[in-house]
Amino acid sequence: MKKTIWYVTKYFSPKTATSPGGRGWFIVEEMARAGCQLVVISSDSNNVVDLPVLHEQVTTEDIDGIKVVWLKTMKYSVAKSLRRILSWFHFEWNLFWLDKRALPRPDVVIVSSLSLLTIINGLWMRWRYKCRLVLEIRDIWPLTIVEEGGYSKRNLFVRGLAWLERIAYKKADAIVGTMPNLGEHVRNELGYERPVFCIPMGVSQEHLSDVAQVPDAYAERYLSSNKFKVVHAGTVGITNALDVFFAAAQTMRDQTDVEFVVVGDGALKESFQQRYGHLPNLVFAPKVPRNMVQAVLAKGDLLYFSVHDSKVWNYGQSLNKVIDYMLAAKPVVASYNGYPSMINESGCGVFVPANDVDAVVRAIHEMKSKSAEQRAQIGARGRDWLLQNRNYSTLAKDYLSILFQGDVR
Repeated sequence: MKKTIWYVTKYFSPKTATSPGGRGWFIVEEMARAGCQLVVISSDSNNVVDLPVLHEQVTTEDIDGIKVVWLKTMKYSVAKSLRRILSWFHFEWNLFWLDKRALPRPDVVIVSSLSLLTIINGLWMRWRYKCRLVLEIRDIWPLTIVEEGGYSKRNLFVRGLAWLERIAYKKADAIVGTMPNLGEHVRNELGYERPVFCIPMGVSQEHLSDVAQVPDAYAERYLSSNKFKVVHAGTVGITNALDVFFAAAQTMRDQTDVEFVVVGDGALKESFQQRYGHLPNLVFAPKVPRNMVQAVLAKGDLLYFSVHDSKVWNYGQSLNKVIDYMLAAKPVVASYNGYPSMINESGCGVFVPANDVDAVVRAIHEMKSKSAEQRAQIGARGRDWLLQNRNYSTLAKDYLSILFQGDVR
């Protein structure tokens, strides 16, 4: 008899006509291929992905044999807003009152944060269906909003989330995180050890097959120079900590054979253009569709990513950007003080201290001093390691062994 899994999350990126899907989709897709019956319950209030327009309170669709139940939920446009929090509560209300009788009875329920509030419904479903409850952490709250959102630990909402987080860690039958060192955070919160498993971001077949070239006019205008290119591709926003990247470009402005390329848009792009647009070694390029990212990265010689110096990173990272960079088979330099993984494990680049402009400049000089063949070997190590260790088929099998303790008959 097939095992039935409910994957319950307020934020889910499904496979659509214009998108291959996100991590959650690739995981449940592979679980279905392994012979399990999958039900996804989510909301339509994720404003960063392509979702169906709902006309009913509940809409059910079948996507490649996976039942997806959409709950119409309050929308919001600003992440740091009261409407976002109200939307969380609205989703939980709709989830509680959802008529679940038409759904196959679950053997396990996965509650995937964010939002943490869903653990309350998860505990009720475990009691109601006598099934296992697995807590999946994709973003550590409330730590993230304290460290990077400017909220005080004494804020009543933060204290409430912290209490709920501890309940979730105590009561879940298993804890899964996308970050490799989440176990340390759980231990810090509970004061004792609990087994914590890592199922990180990975690579799907769509990543490998859905690759398009950038238009010739785009490549000619932004990526055609023969200079040593240091490329950052992604959102130009607060969380991307790009001040060091631009400061490094300013420091190296007289080195005419090195060029810094920023590919993407975001809230801070205009202000960075005003401050640094005069630099002769800096190029601002517009964002490209997801399937053209690899073609853009292929034009670079060294790929750069950065994060703020935050306690959040003490527990590791599992970022789409790092996946894209390693898949491009290019060397990587990362301004990052957190728990190291992936880049160091594969040997495809270096970590330098966050907020250290001189360290970035030294890393650029060191990588530039290597031959093109040496850099190609470094980059290839990253791609090879990624394909061997982070394909979603393997990750889903690992996940299933956690869900059913090895029994997936």
